[in-house]
Amino acid sequence: MANSRKVKTIKIKADKCNGCRSCEVICSSFHAKPEYSSINPARSRIQVIRFPLRDIWLPVFAGEYTKAECSGRNEYEIDGKSYNECDFCRASCPSRNRFTEPDSGLPLKCDMCEGEEEGPLCVRWCLNDVLVYEEREEEYEKPVVTATEMELGLQSLIDKFGAKQVTDTVAKMARH
Repeated sequence: MANSRKVKTIKIKADKCNGCRSCEVICSSFHAKPEYSSINPARSRIQVIRFPLRDIWLPVFAGEYTKAECSGRNEYEIDGKSYNECDFCRASCPSRNRFTEPDSGLPLKCDMCEGEEEGPLCVRWCLNDVLVYEEREEEYEKPVVTATEMELGLQSLIDKFGAKQVTDTVAKMARH
């Protein structure tokens, strides 16, 4: 049985990025607790990969968490600029600390600024029209068995930190 869902994407025009990082600032501020109370780009769900001496500025969004470290370490040349394969990767993974919450180590994932009526703030704050927000309808087959994102996230935390530490942390967070 085919169903349809709204797919939200942000396209990146990397050649327009000048590394201003306004996308990181507004994202980290939106996701601060309480909302807009602080700015910490390490908590941003979008990060600009920066190599100023090579004139490289590449915005990358946080994607899914993966337990496995990838084996890809290839280099790519695009428009005369050299990129490492990890530069394009959206995953939160064990081989780097990008897209992990600095205090807890929990993986971060772009939520397209859920709740914002006008779409993702990073797109609205982008000074050079590097980021373009798009919505489209996509058909898909409904899977017979699904695991919730929360169950997958909790299982990965239990695998990494142990059940006791996860339950203690959740209990501590619930008190605040």
